Amino acid sequence: MKKQQGAGLIEVMVTVLILGTSLLALAALQSKSLQYNHSAYLRSQANILAYDILDRARINRANVASYSLGVDDAKPTGGTLAQQDMNEWLTNVETMLPGADGGIECVSATSFCTVTIQWGEQNSSGDANEDESEFVYTTRL
Repeated sequence: MKKQQGAGLIEVMVTVLILGTSLLALAALQSKSLQYNHSAYLRSQANILAYDILDRARINRANVASYSLGVDDAKPTGGTLAQQDMNEWLTNVETMLPGADGGIECVSATSFCTVTIQWGEQNSSGDANEDESEFVYTTRL
């Protein structure tokens, strides 16, 4: 019986070690899951915003060529419906996505429009640097 002394303690220590490692792995998995969920949420927001400006361009189809805005361009000013639409849309882009910018390019001859939205996301290493994400959608009005 003396050879068995402490064997139960070793079994308990091994069990605690395995359980602790499993809980750490579960916490890491949960953290990554939250990060990927947030990334998917931002992509969904970009999709909604792209459809928003395209719907605005569809309504104003007669002036579809006026919907031209580069990603790095300033907000348009002026009284035309297209300029007001793009101004409101860029405000929504900046509000709904962190550090975002957007642009649209419509060709009236073919009725094709391309919407580009860029925003920053925290990278997978979790440091202060951001990865640039981009959503590009092309459709025919």
